[in-house]
Amino acid sequence: MFENLLQMAARYKELEQLMGDPDVIADQEQWQKLVKEHSALQKIVPLYDEYIVLEANILECEEIINDGSDKEMVSLAKEEHSDDIKKRVKLIEDLKIAMLPIDPNDDKSVIIEIRQAAGGDESALFGTQLVRMYMRFAERQKWKVKELDMNYTELRGVKEVTFMISGNGAYSMLKFESGVHRVQRVPATESQGRVHTSTCTVAVLPEQPEVSFKIVTADIKVDTYRASGAGGQHVNKTESAIRITHLPTGIVVTCQDEKSQIKNKESAMKVLKSRLFNHYQSAIDKEYSANRKLQVGSGDRSERIRTFNFPQGRVTDHRIGLTMYSIDDFLDGNLYDMITALQLENQNDLLSQYDAVKK
Repeated sequence: MFENLLQMAARYKELEQLMGDPDVIADQEQWQKLVKEHSALQKIVPLYDEYIVLEANILECEEIINDGSDKEMVSLAKEEHSDDIKKRVKLIEDLKIAMLPIDPNDDKSVIIEIRQAAGGDESALFGTQLVRMYMRFAERQKWKVKELDMNYTELRGVKEVTFMISGNGAYSMLKFESGVHRVQRVPATESQGRVHTSTCTVAVLPEQPEVSFKIVTADIKVDTYRASGAGGQHVNKTESAIRITHLPTGIVVTCQDEKSQIKNKESAMKVLKSRLFNHYQSAIDKEYSANRKLQVGSGDRSERIRTFNFPQGRVTDHRIGLTMYSIDDFLDGNLYDMITALQLENQNDLLSQYDAVKK
């Protein structure tokens, strides 16, 4: 670890010199790459500098203690040495955390897909609450929301809904929401007061920029059709809705939110690009993905990551064993405490893997 840190410190100084070079500044693309690399090291190198100073201080204290000629100085050195040893332990942990690999998608916006699963109408109605929950969370974060394909039942329950949340760091906060969400409550249509269990699936995909993923035109089939749902006379008179099928994988994307066929196609291509990225990335990282806690399954009641229990007023995340007794507040988009706990657990998992490799 410390060999890597030494190299990072040297690179950090090199980057500072390069970023001040007029020729580099003139090449904005190269300069931006250097700024990004510098920013990543800025979280690590100052900690390493602090560690170097601390190590020097520990050695100085040990020299005074070993000399033993001045009892008063020895007493002070022992006290300072003890404090510095504790600081060193904490600082090494901080350095490990700072050096953990960063998910390259963390800064990206997200595409969220919510689908009705087990439970019929009750599942669909719960899906509507999940849609509102994520939109309210986005509002709290001052992020933008764009509806892409909102397919509802006659009761305004979710069949399949796709929307985009645009904001820096959106994926880093919402990526742990992927999975099966279970609801336990008495449906409005239940005459005998029995608690029913239903599920919805949530998929969170990082938006992929134009340059990151190329789609071969021959691999896709584009169909147009008349939009359905809200939209007035427009939905019945124009074939503005778009369906794109990626032939090699069979992935199908639809978009009908915009009145313009061109805009719907642009939005559908963004969703397709994100789905394909996720599809191929999962294949590449199959062994790693098998051990991840974030999986979207078939939607069966047993495949849940989180339970919303209305009779008890609780929300439980089964991956980390955290229960919160604030279901109304949670469904109103106050997800921050849950997300923070999931991020911390992920960090601890990465640290455990790091330590295991070093051993």
